[in-house]
Order: sequence, then structure tokens, then C-alpha cells
Amino acid sequence: MNRAPLLSATERAERAAAWAVRLAEGPLSPGQQREFEAWLDADPAHDVALREIMGAWDAVDHYAASAEMVELREAALASARRSMRRRTGPAPRLRLIFAIAAAVVLFVAAAGGGAWLWLTPKTFQTGVGERRVVALSDGSKLSLDADTIVKVAYTRETRKLWLERGRARFEVARNPLRPFSVTAADEVVVATGTAFSVELLQKQVHVVLYEGHVMLLDRVSQGARRTVAVGAKTLPADQLLAPGRELILPVHTTPQTVAAAVVAPSDPVRSLSWEGGQLVFEDERLSTVVERMNRYAERPLLIGDAGAANLRVSGVFRAGDTDALVQGLAAAFDVKARSGPAGVTLFKDAAARPAA
Repeated sequence: MNRAPLLSATERAERAAAWAVRLAEGPLSPGQQREFEAWLDADPAHDVALREIMGAWDAVDHYAASAEMVELREAALASARRSMRRRTGPAPRLRLIFAIAAAVVLFVAAAGGGAWLWLTPKTFQTGVGERRVVALSDGSKLSLDADTIVKVAYTRETRKLWLERGRARFEVARNPLRPFSVTAADEVVVATGTAFSVELLQKQVHVVLYEGHVMLLDRVSQGARRTVAVGAKTLPADQLLAPGRELILPVHTTPQTVAAAVVAPSDPVRSLSWEGGQLVFEDERLSTVVERMNRYAERPLLIGDAGAANLRVSGVFRAGDTDALVQGLAAAFDVKARSGPAGVTLFKDAAARPAA
């Protein structure tokens, strides 16, 4: 049996783009379906090429509004038009398909060697002391606290984000058919149109809901609805979370763990004070206070002993003003501070204090 000769990489990409155009137009006829399956069976590289082209188009949709993508698309289409004018032989319909194919091929090449670079989540990051607001392509808004990392990957069907460090607030553009999910440690917060914040703090995930409703899923349990222990009952975590409340979930390590949850009232003004450059604490452990202050601190604070870690602190501080915090701790709790190469270490227990 004679087999068709293998195509070059460029020819394979053009043919894959032509099939992508046809598939996007609607169901194939029986004859087209047989032809399509025969093309896929002829060479495993055909399936790979098709997936790359389809993935590239998904990425183009996501980044279509960026100046770089507008410039790239215009250059690719201009090149495709020139190629089509030079081409003779194929019917006008087929020439149009290959023009689109050429534009996609140019996009893939210009993306730096493959469409997968555009499929990689886009990273938004702030440094110590830096805050940032990002307008996402769907109209949602992302506000990043200092020293925060959020990754974003959109497709036609989903909007996926990952909070890898710090704290961020999400104002979600409403789209019931396109869920918006934020993964932080073991927790996945899913919304279709709402406003909430997520924070990674020590071994906890803090979720504050400002409006609307969210669902919480457990990544460790393969996306099952997150349950928490409340007294003698086990309830879905999102049932406990209403606007004006904060849900604190310890990060667990096994699917069988039913973690104790803390649900507390949340003052929207206080919980969002970091967006205005202030940090407001209300009866919080010093270890938590230090972690939040360190997002803005040129010289980080360190906890020197358990006595200092467990102090409960209330107060309003300018973000990054660690001197004011250290002075307040000394006056209220007789906390001693010792400067060193790693930062400023705080001590409460007399036995652990540095020598005068």
C-alpha cells in the first residue's frame, strides 16, 4: 500500500490551520469526516499540529486586545494577503483558507518557536512595597497587594487564576457560562460574577467575600466541594461565606482531612485598607501582623520566640512603617528588638531576649 509522502513542518501547519477553519464552521459532512480522519491517521504529527493551531487561536482570543498582538496579527494578515495574490490555481475559497492558515503559522513562528508559549499562564507580580491593579481581557479587575504573584490563563470556556503568594482582590465580570476560578494552596474559589479577595498567610487561606456568591472546591480531593467542621457538623465551606464575612481555612495535606474553619465578620473598609497604603489589625497574632508588614518592609521583621509570636495586636499602621510597629510593641508589651543581617528580630520571653 502506497502512503502519502510526509509533509514539511510548514505544510503540515498550513494543512492543520485549514482543517481548524473548517471545523470552526460547523459539523463536517460524512465525506469530509472520512477525509479528516484519514489525514489524522496518516501521521501522528498531524494531530499535534492541529492541537497547536487550535491552542494558538485560543491564545489569540485572550491576547487580542494587546498592542503586541494587534501589530502581530496585522503583519501576519498582510503577509497572507501578499501570498494569496501571488498564488494561482486553488479556488478562491481554498485560497482564503490558506491565507488564514498562513496568518496562524506566522503567529506561531513569531511567538518564539511555538504556540505553547502563548498557552503558558501570564504572570502578574508585585515586589516588596509595590501594589498593582490589572484590567483583565474579560473586563474583570485584579488588585495585587505587595509581594504577590498571580498567574492567569483564559480559554473560551474558563478563566483560571492561581495565587502563588501574597494577597489579591478580584472583581469578576459576570459570565455564568465561563467560570472564574482562583486556586490558592489546596483551595479553589469559583465565581461567575462577584467580588472577593484571597490571601495566602502562613499555612492558611483567607477568603473575604464582598458581594455575590462563590463556591469553594478542594483541589486535593480532585475538585470536590470543600467541607469544613463546624462544631459537630460538617458543612460546605461556601455556605458559611456571605458578603461581609471572612473564611479562614487551614491548608490540609490529605483528602480525608476535615479542617476546622474560622468564620468571622469582615469590615470591608478594614479588609481593603491595604489598597490605600494602610494596614489595620484587630486582635491579630503578631506572627500574622509581621507577615503582612513584611510585604512592604525594606528590612523584614522576624519573630524571635513563641511569646512574641502569640501576642495579640490591634492598631493602624502605614504600610512599611515597621519602626512604628516596633515602638508600639515595646511600649505595650515590653517587646525587645535586635537588628541583624537578616532583619529585625522581636523577643518577648525574658530568657530569649538579647543582652542589653
